[in-house]
Amino acid sequence: MHAEYWLNRWQSNDIGFHDGKVNPSLDRYFTNLNLPVSSRVFVPLCGKTVDIHYLLNKDMYVVGVELSELAIRQLFIELALTPKVTKHGLLTAYQAQGICIWVGDVFALTADHLGHIDAIYARGALVALPFAIRNQYAQHIITLSNAAPQLLITCVYDQSQRSGTPYSVPAAEVQGIYAKHYSLNMLSCEKLSQGIKGVTPASIVVWLMNPSP
Repeated sequence: MHAEYWLNRWQSNDIGFHDGKVNPSLDRYFTNLNLPVSSRVFVPLCGKTVDIHYLLNKDMYVVGVELSELAIRQLFIELALTPKVTKHGLLTAYQAQGICIWVGDVFALTADHLGHIDAIYARGALVALPFAIRNQYAQHIITLSNAAPQLLITCVYDQSQRSGTPYSVPAAEVQGIYAKHYSLNMLSCEKLSQGIKGVTPASIVVWLMNPSP
């Protein structure tokens, strides 16, 4: 999936993937991360998700990364925050009280950019990436965050029935990508009555991943 694809979707406001409501799985399972106030939560490929509003309202410090600068400008407008904008090589940082979003390619992000991370909330990342690069992405995030605990949301359906996002990420793939670094706990697997883009059966799966001892 080329960067231009996502940039063009934001530019043309073709953002059906953006949900104007807090993800119910985040609301239901966030406490499973057992995070104290002011913990640093990393939201990869964040767009302008309103889940960031939720995390800020829980007194978390949010760190994100997003390809589209337009999305992040819209995010800060919707948050009613005026960011400080600074360039850092290939990346641009948008910072305000309690939040720092890095704009650019996630693979250009380094641990020095990111700083210490207490947990990861990943709703729109794996499902936005084609199979060929999901493992590379996951290993990069593990390295960046020193395998911080993660609340991961994926979807599962018969990928042969349609192309494009959100991609199906079956349990076997999640295990294959993460089992070397994490203990995995499937918190829920909820069937979607309307399927995904008309494909049924389909389910939303929520994983809690804690670093292996």
